[in-house]
Amino acid sequence: MIEDIVMTGLDILFVGYNPSLASAARGHHFAGPGNLFWALLADAGLTNHRLSPEQDRDLLLWKLGIINLVDRPTATAAELQGPEIEAGARRLKARLIQLKPRIACFLGKDIFRAVAGRRPSERIDWGLQQPSWIPSVMLYVAPNPSRRSTIPYGLRLRYFRELKNLLQWSLPS
Repeated sequence: MIEDIVMTGLDILFVGYNPSLASAARGHHFAGPGNLFWALLADAGLTNHRLSPEQDRDLLLWKLGIINLVDRPTATAAELQGPEIEAGARRLKARLIQLKPRIACFLGKDIFRAVAGRRPSERIDWGLQQPSWIPSVMLYVAPNPSRRSTIPYGLRLRYFRELKNLLQWSLPS
């Protein structure tokens, strides 16, 4: 199992589906050879340099964290079963209420649908979700950073930059 990277007072808590087999083997988040998470963070200016998966705990220095909907590693999220997704959604809601990050960023629409109790076919737009069902936590949906995604890098980067702008806009003056 890969440990959540969390603390209270986070600016952004990234919510992934579950660890990949590569991440589980290395013991670090987003450790698959094709995962773009670390590049997106740096290119969007959320970190000041590109971290490696082995530096995942350093995210806390930037008040960023990572948590997964389901802890069980799989080759693809399609291998996850309904009951474990539902249990993960309940656990995740409780953790978000407890941790109260400024922004919870769901890395994929399906993750958001699962946690928000939405139908699998319900339309979800990228970006800020209104209204938030967690008091004082903004909910944001960004494209999944996996290379398996067909979304071009530039579009993914646009949403990560928008996330950074949202964070800057929401910080107290």
